[in-house]
Amino acid sequence: MIFAGFSSGAIHDRVLDADCKAVFTADYGKRRGKKLELQPIVEEGLKGVDCVQHVVVFRNEKNYPLGSRGVEWQALVDKQSTKHEAVSLDAEHPLYFLYTSGTTGKPKGIVHSTGGYMVSVTQTAKWVFDLKEDDISWCTADIGWVTGHSYVVYGILSNGATALLYEGAPNYPDWGRFWSIIDKHKVSILYTAPTAIRAFMRAGESIPRKYKLDSL
Repeated sequence: MIFAGFSSGAIHDRVLDADCKAVFTADYGKRRGKKLELQPIVEEGLKGVDCVQHVVVFRNEKNYPLGSRGVEWQALVDKQSTKHEAVSLDAEHPLYFLYTSGTTGKPKGIVHSTGGYMVSVTQTAKWVFDLKEDDISWCTADIGWVTGHSYVVYGILSNGATALLYEGAPNYPDWGRFWSIIDKHKVSILYTAPTAIRAFMRAGESIPRKYKLDSL
């Protein structure tokens, strides 16, 4: 898992280091009403990388060719069964890697093991947030960093709760975006950063007062 804002060079280094066999991406993302190209940057980063056999692309549109290694996400999903047998793994089996930022040296791939990591995030999500199966949890952290990975995905889903994901900036198209999402999707747990809270405070308390927020 790598941050979507990385350059092609950063992608190249991490994919080689991890000896990836497949890369999953999207053709583009959106932020503040603008398209942020992802697939072209990934393709540039994969030049000269022979270990990658497949590039799976979620296509919002079909403006970019898939290439010789390309597989369309939806076409791949459509071929799969809706039922799967759970696979038993050793506790130390690698679950995923996340790389350090690389600001003070070569990025290091941190390997998280299946048993220890899953027990940790399952219990912290349950105890810290008092998470229940009927909760709708929204962690606003980027999924490419460990907080987002842990409390957008694993910690929430392993407890049988529902995770909400969103794309873009918290104050676009206006400062009411967070609060409208909470009301629309009946979010019961919101996990966000102090930086975001301070920004909302500067925008004024009149904005959240326009919303019910009674699901929280």
